[in-house]
Amino acid sequence: MIGIDGSRLNVGERTGTETYTYQLLAALARLGVDDQIRVYLNAASPPDDLPAVGEPVCLPFPRLWTHVRLSWEMHCHPPGVLFVPAHVVPLRHPPSVVTIHDVGYLHFPESHPATARRMLHATTRWSTRTAQQVIAISEATRRDLVGHYAVPEERIQVIYHGVDHLMRPASPNSVADLKHRLGLPDAYVLFVGTIQPRKNLGRLAEAMSAIMDAELPHRLVIAGRRGWLASEVETQIAQSRIAERVQFLGYVAAADLPALYSGAGAFCFPSLYEGFGLPVLEAMACGVPVVAANTSAIPEVASDAALLVEPIDPGAIGSALRRVLTDVALRRELIARGQERAKRFTWERSAQATIDLLRSVGDRQR
Repeated sequence: MIGIDGSRLNVGERTGTETYTYQLLAALARLGVDDQIRVYLNAASPPDDLPAVGEPVCLPFPRLWTHVRLSWEMHCHPPGVLFVPAHVVPLRHPPSVVTIHDVGYLHFPESHPATARRMLHATTRWSTRTAQQVIAISEATRRDLVGHYAVPEERIQVIYHGVDHLMRPASPNSVADLKHRLGLPDAYVLFVGTIQPRKNLGRLAEAMSAIMDAELPHRLVIAGRRGWLASEVETQIAQSRIAERVQFLGYVAAADLPALYSGAGAFCFPSLYEGFGLPVLEAMACGVPVVAANTSAIPEVASDAALLVEPIDPGAIGSALRRVLTDVALRRELIARGQERAKRFTWERSAQATIDLLRSVGDRQR
């Protein structure tokens, strides 16, 4: 029996770890795995779109769900192995596998509130010490776990994210409809991600001054919900030269993302630190040229299919964007490379590697 912590599926607006959990389960359903699986949910009933894999076990509980309610379930009805897709292994647990997405709070502590930073550090240290195996979503995250938490390399397996099969170039009609519905400009540079300091949006706004100076019509469109210290980021953008040329969309539903990406002149992802950087691949899959940071896991994911720049240099970001928006041959080359690059990352491959690891850990305990 394999248990999966599915509590991340209960949120209304899925990003990051919630998307990871959902996509893995959906891919397991498409693979038709025949393992006995229980999916533990902090809800009175399963979400409507719960993938058809395994048996949902609803364990509603108001606070401390992982360490109290899930721990109690593990004590009373333990599966052979527990999979935790997002950082925190419960206090009471059978043999476990945990996914660690990133340790950005160690690299850029000022980008996180102090309480959240301490909590992330404590839970990551606990989970990496107690789990039988740790999944890192990139080689960059694996190196961080070895270097900062002394996790033995033989206990870490790198399993990359995949790209949703819906991420592909949208039709002109779909793009036009979305632009009308959201009031988007005709020409725009796009960023997708949670609004927080390490996403480096203040410097992206500075970089967009080069677009203004070159008399290009492109505006900056930012899609994503507000995260930690979002007000600081919004203040930086409000004080920039291009403040009136920035449009915040808030959270955008997954179904609208292909058209949003496809309508962009370029996608820019200047994040200071990423454990993976999934929006880079999503943009590539939708046929959009990408400018991205040359740090953390982003070069590992993007390879030579994006223009990689130093994220603390607004001039370099702006110059790269100007090239991507005006050099037709470069655009074509990046689009072609990006679409080929994105094909290498599938959720089915991620799910198969994950279920194989879970089976292996379960077999060792018999």
